Amino acid sequence: MKRCLPLLLPLLLLCSAPVLATEEYAGRTGKSCAACHVDPAGGGELTAEGTAFATSLGSEASRPALSPAARGLRFVAGYLHLLTAILWFGTILYVHLVLKPAYASSGLPRGELRVGIASMAVMGITGIILTTFRVASPELLLHSRFGVLLLVKISLYLVMVTSATFVITVIGPRLRRKRTEEAVLVTSGEMSIEELSRCDGAEGRPALFAFNGTIYDATASRLWKQGNHMGRHQAGSDLTEVLSQAPHGTEQVERLPAVGRLVPGLTRPAPLHERVFFFMAYMNLAIVFLIVLILALWRWW
Repeated sequence: MKRCLPLLLPLLLLCSAPVLATEEYAGRTGKSCAACHVDPAGGGELTAEGTAFATSLGSEASRPALSPAARGLRFVAGYLHLLTAILWFGTILYVHLVLKPAYASSGLPRGELRVGIASMAVMGITGIILTTFRVASPELLLHSRFGVLLLVKISLYLVMVTSATFVITVIGPRLRRKRTEEAVLVTSGEMSIEELSRCDGAEGRPALFAFNGTIYDATASRLWKQGNHMGRHQAGSDLTEVLSQAPHGTEQVERLPAVGRLVPGLTRPAPLHERVFFFMAYMNLAIVFLIVLILALWRWW
């Protein structure tokens, strides 16, 4: 996108034309855009008051504000800006409200990465074009309601771009490593039912099972080959009920090494990079609602 800016700015200068004081009247009187324009958002057909003000600016102001080429460029930029916002924000809303961010916690899908990167680039370029047409001077950004809201909108966009860049370059690779590498097995100490289930004795994994709250290691037992006992009981489970009905006594179980305790409901904190991912995901969802709020303020407040 940075390479495009030097080529874009001269094009804007060539397409520019004398600009009407879009916010001048509002700045003088404190009135909204609807005082001069039929469209409350500004631009387009003038009301009687707007026509009178345009006439008071003189013959130069009464000329068309934009050349045909500039109007075409502004239209295309506005169309792409709106279309990209619908696509980008719609994807974010769908992921958060329907799929939930957890589905991407093991790695960001490539399709979403492409949509996000392309959307940020298009939104940035078209936003620069539209701002150039709408903002005649830096003072407008600081001394008009439109300018202040625009600055807030730009700031929110930059926050989204910064967070997305961090997720793509730093968080994303760590999430992918989590997906491609086998989860670290917990084989001793306090274990949850989920952690115990991974120690099923298959494919070289240890064969652990729980009995009366104690976890036993049957990996070396010839009676637990591949984590299976007598073709009936599988390691990686809480076998308290089934072994209590076995033909042998509990002493046969207690001969095995005790390596830990089963703690139902035990949870371990997610890795830091995963927590950062969820924070940024929901932060971007909040930013989407804030940007839509700004658009509503422009249009109807």
